[in-house]
Amino acid sequence: MKLRSSVAWTVAVLLSAGAVHAAEPPRAAPPPPKLPPGVSAALWKISVPAGAEPTPEKVALGEKLFNDKRLSADDSVSCSTCHDPAKGFVDGKDTSVGIKNQKGMRNSPTVLNAMFNASQFWDGRASMLEDQAKLPILNPIEMGMASPEAVVAKVKGLPEYPAQFQKVFGRDVNYDDLAAAIAAFERTQYSGNARFDKFILGDDKALTASEKNGWALFNGKARCNSCHAANITQPLFSDQKFHNIGIAAHKQDFVQLAREGLRVVRTGDEKQIDELALQTKFSELGRFLVTKQENDVGAFKTPTLRNIGITGPYMHDGSLVTLWDVMDHYNKGGIQNPYLDGGMQRLGLTEPEIDDLVAFLFTLTDARFDKFNAQELARQRARKGNRPERDTAVATGKKGNVGDLAPDPDLKVKNPAGIGVYGSPLSIQNTSAPKK
Repeated sequence: MKLRSSVAWTVAVLLSAGAVHAAEPPRAAPPPPKLPPGVSAALWKISVPAGAEPTPEKVALGEKLFNDKRLSADDSVSCSTCHDPAKGFVDGKDTSVGIKNQKGMRNSPTVLNAMFNASQFWDGRASMLEDQAKLPILNPIEMGMASPEAVVAKVKGLPEYPAQFQKVFGRDVNYDDLAAAIAAFERTQYSGNARFDKFILGDDKALTASEKNGWALFNGKARCNSCHAANITQPLFSDQKFHNIGIAAHKQDFVQLAREGLRVVRTGDEKQIDELALQTKFSELGRFLVTKQENDVGAFKTPTLRNIGITGPYMHDGSLVTLWDVMDHYNKGGIQNPYLDGGMQRLGLTEPEIDDLVAFLFTLTDARFDKFNAQELARQRARKGNRPERDTAVATGKKGNVGDLAPDPDLKVKNPAGIGVYGSPLSIQNTSAPKK
């Protein structure tokens, strides 16, 4: 005790004399002065770590790197190949294609608003944008570079980069700074200027009657807000969690795949998880690859619905072509499997209600993509006759028993958003027998 007291006293004297200075935590830069209405200043500040602020110089370097195909092994693929700014930072393909025309197992999620994600990638295997930026460059079927050292050596050999890295970071090219620059550029790609934003801020004329009904259904009978809730301060339409909604259940036996996965996956091996996720059948295990927890088998991150109209095809494997397909999948309660999320149940949505929901979802696209959004809506509407996921009998309870323990989704109410007030779970009767 005497020694501890002596040390404390010595430190106090040194501090008072100015010999030791307490380290001050870095101060985060203020948010940009003109944020769109769907992005609050508070959300921006908590999403940008101190020291990672996107300065103009860092953003310019990051944008150049983001678009530079020379970061790939054969100079054929850049970040923007799979995240095309003109297409809402996706590539419009079911799963992305890398060097040597190699096709991966996952759909490219949009970079728009990725800065607000609690984790990156469909399975959350990266925590920060900086971590996410590093992996595709090294993945054998994406950009295919052999190692971080190989990337640095190649970038150093490109005449324009060494001086730019010195200017921005004050040191030679290194892999951490390269990722930091790309992440800085991605932190400028926020989106929150959609017709929905005008509506939620009080412009009643911003949405049509059909779109408003879609918004009511979204929060009511369709139960979309269970995982995709949004409000003015948290406008991402994502709970940032991981769910098994049965997308890949028809492809394989999840139980057997999980058993095999347990023998293969080394938890915490970032490189191994990245390669398994994009190159092997184990991709369908989703979050399980990261956690090795059985309740994460087949679970994937809830994506943002911002710009959903222009960022199809949908789901982690790009297997759903239109938003009508997405609604059909949810309407029947997904595909049954042992790990299906407990929130999945039949919805009993009618065709006009599905149309209204899709109409609402297209109001979440940023105004800068208005023309593209209209084109995508027309393209998807033209496919309405081709509905492989549709199963009206299951969705309406005439076949199977999916969700029949829940309140009747066909209950007629004036405002579907008020459906949650009807009774408690304790009062629900067991009506699991198929309806006739």
